[in-house]
Amino acid sequence: MGEIDDAEKPAFLSGAKAMLLPIDWPEPFGLVMIEAMACGTPTIAFPAGSVPEVIDHGVTGFIVYDETQAVAALNRLDVFSADRIRQVFETRFTARRMAEDYLSIYRRIALRARPALRIVT
Repeated sequence: MGEIDDAEKPAFLSGAKAMLLPIDWPEPFGLVMIEAMACGTPTIAFPAGSVPEVIDHGVTGFIVYDETQAVAALNRLDVFSADRIRQVFETRFTARRMAEDYLSIYRRIALRARPALRIVT
């Protein structure tokens, strides 16, 4: 199929039965999993990098350890609810939610580490 642009992604991912992500390197975040989640599409992925932090096994996808498990997971996709996957996305990964988390961290740091003022001559 080749590469698709941002305008084509929602329809493509929403129409997919699952996102297959046979990743074998320490991906630091995995935006593609979040994009699939936003469309209500489960992800089947190997447990490399951020996969265990992003995918809730059995809720937003399956974490599998080899190709045999990945193929078997394709037969169990009926356990997923697109609405539930989207709900998890809304709870964990929207820009607003992530910005609020950053603000919370900044507030905690600012409250506990106020530098003392000193006069410089």
